[in-house]
Amino acid sequence: MKKFAFTFLALFFFIIKVKSQSTASKQVTTFTIEAPQLKTQKKIWVYLPKSYKASKKSYPVIYMHDAQNLFDKETSYVGEWKVDEYLDTISNIEVIVVGIEHGNEKRVDELTPYKNEKYGGGQGDLYLTFIKNTLKPYIDITYRTFKDTKNTTIFGSSLGGLISFYAAIKYPQTFGNAGVFSPSFWFNSEIYDFTSKIEISSTTKFFFLMGTEEGETAISNQNKMIDLLKEKGVTEEHIINKVIDGGKHNEGFWSQYFPEAHQWLIQE
Repeated sequence: MKKFAFTFLALFFFIIKVKSQSTASKQVTTFTIEAPQLKTQKKIWVYLPKSYKASKKSYPVIYMHDAQNLFDKETSYVGEWKVDEYLDTISNIEVIVVGIEHGNEKRVDELTPYKNEKYGGGQGDLYLTFIKNTLKPYIDITYRTFKDTKNTTIFGSSLGGLISFYAAIKYPQTFGNAGVFSPSFWFNSEIYDFTSKIEISSTTKFFFLMGTEEGETAISNQNKMIDLLKEKGVTEEHIINKVIDGGKHNEGFWSQYFPEAHQWLIQE
């Protein structure tokens, strides 16, 4: 019995030790900033290119949601995107990535533009106002960034894909590109009516990704939105629509296609 207990305790401490090992790159740092629009504080993760310290040049910026899942296996219970591992391997099309931690129980509120009758939410505009009026000015002052729309991308998956799409069409003066992975358009069907009525910037770029294993209506919902964009005058050259056979709604899938989206959205 004592031997079993010792073995169990040894295994327990081994698991804790392994679990506590961070996988984040040395290029990643964090800070906390007030988010008055949301009446809270936000933890922000920042990835700086390897060339940043030794250079004087400026860089494009990608704003991403769900920062807990982007860089570090330790902070993600569902796996990470490995954004930093990928960016550490390239020397072209370098970017600064700003990851915004989700608000845990407030995540649905922050990442949805409209309230869902069953699941709630609907504070997406407050969240986006925080990004464009508080976080982006701070990032632009603190780091060497290209501040213009063309060099500012917003990127996310699931509800993060929904809010990224919404941000790009409602605030085109801030966000010039959108990475829209597995967007949860089903959560806010009002997004289609909004898209049909608003003027869409002709220069905004959209990279859509969906897997065939993400639900019965997922692909048709995405295609419906892309058809709307084209009706509004967005040209084929500003839209990528990738539908991947066997793709599932998870970080492993999104991680696999982040490099391609990055390369296309942030073309030099």
